[in-house]
Amino acid sequence: MTAPDLQAAADALAIGISVIDRATAHAASLPDVDEHQSLLYDLAHSASAIEISRSLLDYGAKGESEGKIACAFIADALAELHSKLFGREDAWGVEEGEIDPARQFIHQFRAPEFVAELATVNAPLHLDDDFTMVADTFRRFAEDKVAPRAEHIHRQDTDIPEDIIEGLAELGCFGLSVPEEYGGFATGSESDYMGMVIATEELSRASLGAGGSLITRPEILTRALERGGTEEQKKEWFPKIATGETMVAVAVTEPDYGSDVANLKVSATAVDNGWVINGVKTWCTFAGRANVLMLLARTDPDRSKTHRGLSLFIVPKPQAEGHSFEFSQDDGGTMEGRAIPTLGYRGMHSFEIAFDNWFVPAENLIGGDEGLGKGFYMQMAGFENGRLQTAARAVGVMQAAYEEALTYATDRVVFGHPVADYQLTKTKLGRMAAIIQGSRQYSYSVAQMMAKGEGSLEASMVKAYVCKAAEWVTREALQIHGGFGFAEEYTVSRLFVDARVLSIFEGADETLCLKLIARRLLAEAQ
Repeated sequence: MTAPDLQAAADALAIGISVIDRATAHAASLPDVDEHQSLLYDLAHSASAIEISRSLLDYGAKGESEGKIACAFIADALAELHSKLFGREDAWGVEEGEIDPARQFIHQFRAPEFVAELATVNAPLHLDDDFTMVADTFRRFAEDKVAPRAEHIHRQDTDIPEDIIEGLAELGCFGLSVPEEYGGFATGSESDYMGMVIATEELSRASLGAGGSLITRPEILTRALERGGTEEQKKEWFPKIATGETMVAVAVTEPDYGSDVANLKVSATAVDNGWVINGVKTWCTFAGRANVLMLLARTDPDRSKTHRGLSLFIVPKPQAEGHSFEFSQDDGGTMEGRAIPTLGYRGMHSFEIAFDNWFVPAENLIGGDEGLGKGFYMQMAGFENGRLQTAARAVGVMQAAYEEALTYATDRVVFGHPVADYQLTKTKLGRMAAIIQGSRQYSYSVAQMMAKGEGSLEASMVKAYVCKAAEWVTREALQIHGGFGFAEEYTVSRLFVDARVLSIFEGADETLCLKLIARRLLAEAQ
């Protein structure tokens, strides 16, 4: 890869950036922008792809294979932008042929012959020695302990074996975000976020449901406590989270309210020495095995206060096995849960939980009296990091799917030749490789931003792009397997159904694009 090629990439990308900037300014000028959701959704996704492309320019300058990956990714992003623009230029506020000056670049680096060269490329990650050790450590654990049981857990929808949880606790997995002074490994530096991203990817390569998602919920509660917890609460809960003594589930979504968090109905009513919880939460992943729930509830009955009437609680509960549970308290409070059958992402089990006067001690209101009405903001602090982590999970799933497809295509002979010898297969694998490496490198960049207290928009962008990309990568990996891809005995079928959930949880794709990414872009344009 030559310097002129990278300069051509930068020049072509500048055209895409200009289109996004002008389209954003145009959308910001519309009198009723909410009437243009299709435009905002496409704009959010295109802006995310272009932002990832921008971050890849530095990566592309580090070597020949890195440069090829960068050029292929950028050409693909520009071609996708053109497809969204074509015939809709007026709606975007740009002229016809805006992408034409980049046509030659797109033609060169999106050509099947070029993309096919990337089918087996092994582009360096450029991690330092400490992070390489983190990757190696978690990869070995994932390969030795998680992968051999992943298929059984998925097909039988069993609980995650305790020795996997114990092994991750011994590796310090649950203390990656817990500050050192409270028994964790977080130093307040870039390494905290990078370590989390790298560990999550490696575990997700083995299994999304039995490995890659175990870190997420402790991470969300840790960030929420960092944002608004009292010193006493940090001393109480951080050490238990770090050692794995306390496993966490998150109870935010309700049957009538998902991403529309501000209108939640589950109530917490003050009583002597605490609160009683009433109502139903749903999609509480890992809530059976968990020892505590991070629960968002309405403490102010005045619903006109929307998110300002919500508070966040740590709700202790007994540990349960299987797909249902029922617990009672001495004073009559009850908690009942049942797992929702799902087509993928099994092992964690996602529960619907009904609370009837379930008592929570006063000291478990996060932030104490100062936390009243501030639960929404604490929860959002936890979910920002959760989006980055979900992107890392998606990268792990994509990497596993790519590896399965490459191995199968190399071994499988069709019409006298290995499937991997055909141009179409090579082109699919090459595009996968570019998408995966681009997604991975941007997740590293966002981790570095978040370590500085920045990157909330970028965390949403990487989640939106990477999770949707995972659907394409796993779909094509399954397709390369032909009929065997549809058989449960092949790992790729599990990866395919697991990938489908990624654009739904930690903020549904549509809500993420319309309410977070697009709004931030428009605000900056104004």
